[in-house]
Amino acid sequence: MTDKEVVISDRTANPAPLGLLGFGITTVLLNLHNAGLFPINSMIIAMGFAYGGIAQILASVMEYRKGNTFGTVAFGSYGLFWWSLVLLLMIPNIRFIETTGTAAAAADPTSMAAYLFMWGLFTLAMFIATLKLKRGIQVIFISLAILFFLLTAGEITGSAMITMVAGYEGIFTGAAAMYVGLAEVINEAYGRNVLPT
Repeated sequence: MTDKEVVISDRTANPAPLGLLGFGITTVLLNLHNAGLFPINSMIIAMGFAYGGIAQILASVMEYRKGNTFGTVAFGSYGLFWWSLVLLLMIPNIRFIETTGTAAAAADPTSMAAYLFMWGLFTLAMFIATLKLKRGIQVIFISLAILFFLLTAGEITGSAMITMVAGYEGIFTGAAAMYVGLAEVINEAYGRNVLPT
């Protein structure tokens, strides 16, 4: 008997651009609101549920299949972040307890500050892992951590100015994610590094 060497080629697509674009575009749109350019509305809620949520969760599952723990945790966590944010916005307006006829209370500034702070800590820890990855991913994660901490400060202080600054910083964060996602698509299509990441 002779030994045979079998080489298995991974022919699956790179799921990172889908997750990065789902995160990036939705983040830009939400932070246009935080910057004070328009009120929160169904467009943001729909994007948070569909592209921010579902697209990133799908990317997480695909990263899992590729054996990428970082991608699985990042896309899965932020996809579910978007779903939790959508629920935080929607639940107070839903009468789901028919016996009392009341909706759940909206999250107060203190609880929202705790929510945003915990996401900031998580993001900061994930940033440490990015130090072994591409510079573009590092920029996304450190700017996202800053965004969560600015939003936390805005909730704690009630300062519209801090929230507006967070909005512009969040636009940068989302744009950075969009750039890296599109760069990965373009670079793969051209078979070379057209856009640096």
